Amino acid sequence: MGAVMRHRRSVAYLLVCLSATSHCLFVSRPLPAQEPKLRQTLKAHPDGVSQVAYSPDGSMLAAAGGATVRIWNVTTGKKQTVLKVHTGPVLCVAFSPDGKTLASGGKDKFVRSWDVATGKQLAPLVGHSGPVIALAFSADGKTVVSGGLEGWVILWDIPAGQTSVILRGDKDSVYAVACSPDGKALASGGNDRTIRFWDIATGQEQATLTGHTDIVTSVAYSPDGGTLASVDDEGTIKLWDVVMRKEQVTLKGHSQASCRLAFSPDGKTLATSADGTISLWDAATGEVRATFEAHRRGTCSAVYSPNGTTLASAGSDSTIKLWEIAVP
Repeated sequence: MGAVMRHRRSVAYLLVCLSATSHCLFVSRPLPAQEPKLRQTLKAHPDGVSQVAYSPDGSMLAAAGGATVRIWNVTTGKKQTVLKVHTGPVLCVAFSPDGKTLASGGKDKFVRSWDVATGKQLAPLVGHSGPVIALAFSADGKTVVSGGLEGWVILWDIPAGQTSVILRGDKDSVYAVACSPDGKALASGGNDRTIRFWDIATGQEQATLTGHTDIVTSVAYSPDGGTLASVDDEGTIKLWDVVMRKEQVTLKGHSQASCRLAFSPDGKTLATSADGTISLWDAATGEVRATFEAHRRGTCSAVYSPNGTTLASAGSDSTIKLWEIAVP
């Protein structure tokens, strides 16, 4: 009964909020460092923001919240486009590597893709039988990967506007997906507490990693593809050696579940968010560089700008905040 209640609580949280080794547990005090400086606050969705994503050139920020996706001009801080086709809350959003296409997924079970220049919707992608919680583009931009509450990972052929492969290895809801930087593999995580690696070309499962004791809510590859970060609903963060398929280190800093993970573009820092706070970790040592209050209510997403000098965070307090980051 307790496991069922935790599952329901996690689902509700995500729908509102909405990435030879040693196995050491770090509970670290922050290292002496200048905390990020708040540069700008954007009044975003009245219903809260579930996820934000930077365009590859850093000029735009897409925010999912309510039943819309809103695109902001980062330079001016002005809202430039509002996309309104989803019939329920939008839970995830992602830009293609060339910045020309935006994908969104929602409680209405659809994956929708958009032409960023015109704001026009491309063919809707129909296949999930439950809410779409996670999205990621492949490195070549031809495939978008989605994770759903029914437990499926679907690979979509964007040019053809149709399903490419449906992966059903996960035993329950999939909350997190990430594509490797080389475009060959993807990682998924979810309610069965495992991390699964998949071959994008063939759809074959490559490996299953165990070690988390609660629902995996986010996964993220390091920029060089050598490390995968994961976090579960207890706030436990793990770094995995992708080649060896082994755990490198376990980090514990948040008292509650982290909603998203994001590596800095240089791979040196890992940002995690939970319960209104953001922590910045040294990815090599596991030390905390900074922990700061970001939002009055849960921080649902935090993502680095492509040049690594800004961290955008979003929360259920209906704001997006842009933080100046000192590059180590």
